[in-house]
Amino acid sequence: MRLACALGVLAITLAGAGRSAAGCGPDPAPCTVPLGVYHVALPEGKPRGALLYLHGARASGKDALQSRDWNRMALSRGYAVIAPDGTIQPVRGWRGWSFMLDIPTARDEIAFLESVRDDAAARFGLDAGSMILTGFSVGGAMTSYVACRSPESFAAYAPVAGGFWRPHPGQCEDGPVRLLHTHGWTDTTVPLEGRVLRGEDEDDPDALMQGDIYDTLEMWRHVNGCKQFRADRFVTEGAFLRRAWDRCTPGSALEFALHKGGHLVPEGWATMMLDWAETLEAADRPAAN
Repeated sequence: MRLACALGVLAITLAGAGRSAAGCGPDPAPCTVPLGVYHVALPEGKPRGALLYLHGARASGKDALQSRDWNRMALSRGYAVIAPDGTIQPVRGWRGWSFMLDIPTARDEIAFLESVRDDAAARFGLDAGSMILTGFSVGGAMTSYVACRSPESFAAYAPVAGGFWRPHPGQCEDGPVRLLHTHGWTDTTVPLEGRVLRGEDEDDPDALMQGDIYDTLEMWRHVNGCKQFRADRFVTEGAFLRRAWDRCTPGSALEFALHKGGHLVPEGWATMMLDWAETLEAADRPAAN
C-alpha cells in the first residue's frame, strides 16, 4: 500500500550526528498515516536500509530520535530510523503499544506499523521488504508480538528488554522468524523471569504480569522448528554473551544476547544488531558463479 505524501520534506541537522532528521512539513512535522504519526531520521546519501523503532512506555517517536549512541551508529552505517508514536493506553494511562489480548485495544497496531512501513518506503525511497522492526521495553514487547502474529510483516525483529507478557501466547503463526533478543542480566524493570505489576501475586486472577524471556525463547525455537533446546553457537567475548540456534527451518534465525546492565539499550547494541542483520542479508544473496 502506498499512501500519498501531501507535504514536502524538510531536513535539519541532528545534534552531534552530522545526519538529517526528516519530516513531512515545517519544524519538521511528523508524518501522518490514518492510524497515527511517525518521525524519521535519514542518513546522508541513499539509505542502505531502515529500522522501524518502537519507543518505551511514556516516551514518543520524537524522543527516540534524540541524539543517542545507537541512533547515531545506525545513521552512520546508512540506515534510516523510523520512529512511530504509540497511543495512550486505555487502562494504563500512558503512551505505549496495544499487545495484551485481555486489555482493550487502542488501535490495530500491526495495521498501523505496516502502514508506517509502506508510507515511509514511498516517501523516502526505502525498501519496505527489508525493514527491521525493533523496540525497547514495551516497544520490545510489541516487536515480539508482531513477530508472533505477523512474521512476514518485517524482514527481521530485534526486541530489546521486552518480550511476551503473561499469559504467554498459546501459539504463534508459522515462521520462519529472524529474531535477535537483547536483554540485561540485571534488569529489574523487565526481569528475565518477568514480574507482577498489578495484583497481590501470580495467583491473583486480576494480576498483570510480564512474561518469562526463557519461555519466549522456547516459543521462537518452536516457531523456527529448531532441532534441539540448547544453542548451537556461543559468543563469550566482548560486551554481549550470545547464543544462537542454527539447526532450524531454512530462512530462520534466532539469537539471544545478554549484557551485564539493567533496563536500557546498551552501548554497542546497534553495531551488534546491524552486524547480525547484515550477515543474514549476505547469506540471502545468490552465490557468485
